[in-house]
Amino acid sequence: MIHPHTELRFVNEEIGFGVFATKFIPKGTITWALDDLDQILEHSFVNTLDLERKVIVEKYSYRDSEGKYILCWDLGRYVNHSFNANCISTPYDTDIAVRDIQPGEQLTNDYGFLNLDESFTCLPEEGTDRTQVNKEDILHYYKEWDQLILNAYQFFDQVEQPLDHLIPTIYKQKMKLAAEKREVIDSIKTLYYEGRNSK
Repeated sequence: MIHPHTELRFVNEEIGFGVFATKFIPKGTITWALDDLDQILEHSFVNTLDLERKVIVEKYSYRDSEGKYILCWDLGRYVNHSFNANCISTPYDTDIAVRDIQPGEQLTNDYGFLNLDESFTCLPEEGTDRTQVNKEDILHYYKEWDQLILNAYQFFDQVEQPLDHLIPTIYKQKMKLAAEKREVIDSIKTLYYEGRNSK
């Protein structure tokens, strides 16, 4: 489930729609959490779908560390990519704001840790040399992403968490422990799906 203080807006013809903050969302806020309405689809099932439905599943889902397709039931499926993402997926079935998100600002995620089946070229962005999202990005950038997540955990207990009820207690404990110890407990690298190149 996506953070309740968000809405879907049209960005432009090239990008399509995106998810925008309707209120201030501070660093350390969980912006998305897996919930029981999200669809978890086996790779074998997705391969049996007719082309029209398969294209939609592949476009709007990500793959977990087991290679299953996670298809968000709500606006979470419309969060766009950015190399300077303000949200990052954690190893705990959540996304966390790694910096303050202002009202009217688009929520973004780096698709490099979503186990996508195919690489793709992105629109140019200031402040980065990256131009492509590749299947192996998580193996190259996980240390940088781990630090951003760890820094965000420091604020987890200091900000309002509207999605708190969707986060299992063990995950909250691990986030808090990482914040206390100021060390990575579980790396984002654990999200990597090694077998995703197999069709």
